[in-house]
Amino acid sequence: MENYTFNSFTLQLEGLKVSQASMFPVFFSFLFSYVCIMTFNIGIVVLVCVDRSLHQPMYLLFCNLPFNDVIGNTIMLPRLLSDILLPPSERLISYYECVVQAFTTHMFGTASHTVLMIMAFDRYVAICNPLRYAAIMTNKMVMKLTVSAWGVAFVLVGILLGLTVRLNRCRTLITNPFCDNASLFKLSCESVVINNIYGLTFTVVLFTASIGSMVLTYTKITVVCLTSKNKSLNSKALKTCSTHLFVYMVMLFCGILVIALHRFPQYSDYRKLCAILFHIVPGSLNPIIYGVQSKEIQKFMLKMFRSRKVLSSK
Repeated sequence: MENYTFNSFTLQLEGLKVSQASMFPVFFSFLFSYVCIMTFNIGIVVLVCVDRSLHQPMYLLFCNLPFNDVIGNTIMLPRLLSDILLPPSERLISYYECVVQAFTTHMFGTASHTVLMIMAFDRYVAICNPLRYAAIMTNKMVMKLTVSAWGVAFVLVGILLGLTVRLNRCRTLITNPFCDNASLFKLSCESVVINNIYGLTFTVVLFTASIGSMVLTYTKITVVCLTSKNKSLNSKALKTCSTHLFVYMVMLFCGILVIALHRFPQYSDYRKLCAILFHIVPGSLNPIIYGVQSKEIQKFMLKMFRSRKVLSSK
């Protein structure tokens, strides 16, 4: 008869299967990624706060993405880095810490969708209703959109984890490099039908709303651009929308890949790596993509570089 440990408050993370030879290269690769994510994303937020010319709805809404990337990666990567250097038997985590990590992980994924949805609305208003843009996208509207994006994510993820926390646990091994909802409810020997139904509904609703809003928004933007003879409008639309759409596609592709690989246990190592890259890739690319595309950010960085050059030459 199999031995079970009921409701243990100490869990074990399976982590990544890393050989001794590749341990330090993998460690320093993830460390470098984390440093870049922190530097780029915090830098973008500080930049938007400092430069008054960037106090525009587009940049204020965009600040939600770097904030989300910083929180999501800070909860996951430092813990992962420490676990890489430990043998599997010593990769222990408390149950409460695991729940917090799972909550933050799912908030990261869900908020990525909801924030990009409100950013799509901003692009729609800017291109399809340019004359009314200032009247619609007020500071109050920006605040409402931001609260809505985070509020919806908080409620959806709160219910998701609430259904899991109610379960009794009879196992202690988290078959993942970090805690998430699926890994947590798999610790239970009770029926998880409700968890599976809500999890599936959660995913379908989120992806349907996300993809649907993108298709609807960009269809209307495309129609406006095709019917308009304003080259300046079309150029602006192409530039801002291609940036936003590329960021969305990267995030969507990574998310779908992780969900798909959950259905194939034989590819568990690939799933673990994809789950980590789901945090790292968007977090690294978002500030670079927006920084390269934004003239305002380029001007500010050029101004800072010139001022430092003048100071160093004195």
